[in-house]
Amino acid sequence: MSIPKVSVEQVKAARALLRWSQKDLAERSGVSLPTVKRLEAGTGPIGGRDDTEAALRGALEAAGATFIPENGGGAGARLKR
Repeated sequence: MSIPKVSVEQVKAARALLRWSQKDLAERSGVSLPTVKRLEAGTGPIGGRDDTEAALRGALEAAGATFIPENGGGAGARLKR
């Protein structure tokens, strides 16, 4: 079973909850700042390579963010308790 892709909006929401800038996300994920900016300029599922998405998602989850899948109420992000 594959892990559902997160959306640009979910990444931005998780970053906001963590009070991270794009630079913070780039540094913590190992993804270049220009790539973070380019990906966040879009909408919908995170584009680019699967390992890039995994690095972004991994950094946000390691810091306490969790992603809520589309379940009829809309996809989202929140902080772990």
